[in-house]
Amino acid sequence: MNEELVILVDENDQQVGLMPKMEAHEKALLHRAFSVFVFNENKELMLQRRALHKYHSPGLWTNTCCSHQREGESNIAAGKRRLMEEMGFVTELEESISFIYKAPFDNGLTEHEFDHILLGNYEGLPNLNPDEVSEWKWMSLEDIKLDMINNPNVYTEWFKIIFDKFYKHIEQ
Repeated sequence: MNEELVILVDENDQQVGLMPKMEAHEKALLHRAFSVFVFNENKELMLQRRALHKYHSPGLWTNTCCSHQREGESNIAAGKRRLMEEMGFVTELEESISFIYKAPFDNGLTEHEFDHILLGNYEGLPNLNPDEVSEWKWMSLEDIKLDMINNPNVYTEWFKIIFDKFYKHIEQ
């Protein structure tokens, strides 16, 4: 199977090339990504715990799902595709904020992403892909914020960065 390509972008999210995902993470090059936040009617966020065998951040809690767009794929289409691949369901998504962040990992890889936040609502149960996700739960934003202060090591680095920016955005 060929390695997934990511879309390299400039600071204005304009495509400047394609590169294998691992190489982009090894070189810490800016690339396009998305993060899906799915809420229920109680305004709780669906979190996933990454599978224990993932090559980085195994077993850590994070947002509903996230990944990289494929060349020619819209943010919404990419979000729906990955939501089905990881969580086993699809829901309508809408675009929210976007921003650049950089998060280095202990294994020498770095996420340097122009990240698009996608929002959705869902009331059902996910059908988890065990290759991607080990478990899931609903949490209120306030509970997540407090838990990140008390237990920062159980969350992915990118989720902590994104959540901080996202939380400030939705408070307004």
